[in-house]
Amino acid sequence: MDVAHTRKRSLEDHAENGGPHNGSAPIKPTKAYRNADFLNSGEARLIRVMCELEEPKARLAAENVDHIVMFFGSARAKPRAEYEKALLAAAAAGADKRDVAAMARLKKQGFLVPFFDVVRDCAKLLSEWSTGRSTEGLPKYVVGTGGGPGMMEAANEGALLGGGQSVGFGISLPFEDKLNRFVSEELAFEFHYFFTRKFMMSYRCMGLVVAPGGFGTADELFEFITLMQTGKIKRMLPVILIGKEFWNDCINWQAFVDYGMISQDDKDQLIFCDTAEEAFEHLKQGLVRLEASGESLAP
Repeated sequence: MDVAHTRKRSLEDHAENGGPHNGSAPIKPTKAYRNADFLNSGEARLIRVMCELEEPKARLAAENVDHIVMFFGSARAKPRAEYEKALLAAAAAGADKRDVAAMARLKKQGFLVPFFDVVRDCAKLLSEWSTGRSTEGLPKYVVGTGGGPGMMEAANEGALLGGGQSVGFGISLPFEDKLNRFVSEELAFEFHYFFTRKFMMSYRCMGLVVAPGGFGTADELFEFITLMQTGKIKRMLPVILIGKEFWNDCINWQAFVDYGMISQDDKDQLIFCDTAEEAFEHLKQGLVRLEASGESLAP
């Protein structure tokens, strides 16, 4: 049976079964790039990946965002008023074993409260400094975060208080479906893939400020310093770790050197601070050094 005959039989069958096409009206198919079923299919995964790389780059360029300072840290951190409210709510929850465990963990997180303020104030100082410089035609630096709550929210809020924009590189998670309210709307992104999100976080990154956090924060920190060590990020970014006691309790940095796993120079690139003013001063010095070396040009 030839192709023409097969198509004729198909049209006849379709008409007999009540279909709208009787062979006389022209067909208007859906364009591939408007076919939602296809675009959400496994076959179109590479297209979706490309979109998560190209659309954010285009939007950052449209907003003239060439230099980003990434702020990482725990999503569980709270400002003092919210933390005390959470303690009261946990105490009222009852004596269930899970409630008791949750209360014990919440109490352990009390040390994060002052660092929430440090992160917010550091981001505010950065935005104020950057805003003043941009009026002189010098590069501006925009605060960037993962867009979530906790330390990320603190940094985005600080940027807003300092009169600057801030980026939120969000990701779809079961327990986080929205970005925090302080992210600049024009620079709010939601990613599906972790690797595209990490690429965009590093693409225009000129510095890191890392507050206490868990596995996710440690993953982001080690990702960046590994990219610098291996030359994938060719700029020697200033890396500021907020919370000296926390970071030195959790990670024996000197042991990496003593066992020959990293060099002393690798370790010395990490700067430990406890105050917003100290963190910002080291960050500023690092950014100015990058400018003087010519390494701060947009990729």
